[in-house]
Amino acid sequence: MFFKDKNVLIIGGTGTIGKSILSNVLQEKPKVVRVFSRSEYNQFLLQEEFRDKNRNIRYLIGDIRNYDRVFSAMENIDYVFHVAAMKHVSFCEYNPFEAVLTNIFGTQNVIKAAIAQKVKKVVFTSSDKAISPTNNYGATKLTAERLITSAEYSKGSSETTFTSVRFGNVMGSRGSVIPLFENQIKENQKITVTDLSMSRFMMTLNQATMLT
Repeated sequence: MFFKDKNVLIIGGTGTIGKSILSNVLQEKPKVVRVFSRSEYNQFLLQEEFRDKNRNIRYLIGDIRNYDRVFSAMENIDYVFHVAAMKHVSFCEYNPFEAVLTNIFGTQNVIKAAIAQKVKKVVFTSSDKAISPTNNYGATKLTAERLITSAEYSKGSSETTFTSVRFGNVMGSRGSVIPLFENQIKENQKITVTDLSMSRFMMTLNQATMLT
């Protein structure tokens, strides 16, 4: 088992992908899993959901924009999953610098802290919207990917490994089109599509988790 007796940090661990990663990691009997996110309410909900399995889970409130907090969260950590992001396209468009602070500066904080704390490996989750980006969300994700790639390429004597994985549209994740369609159907509303000729490539939550 890869994570047996290891210390794992999931940044953005209260989201859809984060929770799925948490479930998978727990099956391998890690020494401890730290769940790091800025939402106290979502941390509470996660704690309730994993109440019977939470002996090895630690819940940390924090923001990846805060380097000192990220550094502290990584103490004695072996593996980091970085899944925190501003990901709603419209919010990133209307709040562009907030997206930059979270998706770009936050990722750089993760990189710096991981090297300083001698983490073994950092896995960063990106998006297919980083391919030839046409919106601010995709642009920030592409830049974050470049930071991760640069960290791996120019890490010098550091033994920390940095890697990225790109997800497509994850079915059922927060902000994905599936919950929107479900709600529109329940409310007897018209289903809204961007363009009738548009194709969407979907992946299941389990498929996305296995990529990490």
